[in-house]
Amino acid sequence: MIIDGKDLVLGRLASFAAKRLLEGERVTVVNAEQVVISGRKEATFDAYDAWLEIRNLTNPRKGPFHLKRPEDLVRRTVRRMLPFDKPRGRGAYGRLRAHVGVPPEFAGKEMQTLPEASLERLGTRRFIRIGALSKHLGARF
Repeated sequence: MIIDGKDLVLGRLASFAAKRLLEGERVTVVNAEQVVISGRKEATFDAYDAWLEIRNLTNPRKGPFHLKRPEDLVRRTVRRMLPFDKPRGRGAYGRLRAHVGVPPEFAGKEMQTLPEASLERLGTRRFIRIGALSKHLGARF
């Protein structure tokens, strides 16, 4: 299953993908940089900036290292909706792929969009795209 992530809400996309992964399907998300997080832009930036501040107090170079690229943020969100500490969840997570843009191998294939996760159903104009968040965090893609 190939999902076009353009103008889809991240949480709804992730829950749909997690359900399909647990059923045994392979899920690929393309256009990960155009997935949307709802809420005020400043509040989202503040939450992720606070997340970046968490470091090891004894030696900050040891980590934890935080993800910044759009496809990694999408994959991490789906991972949090899977039972990752169990073999079934780890196997499901292994069947997930996410890409920035549309790779050449998926260019001619049919892509699905999720009407239940669409931006039009959100009901607010306050949102930020994952690509803008990643650039704020310092990712280059």
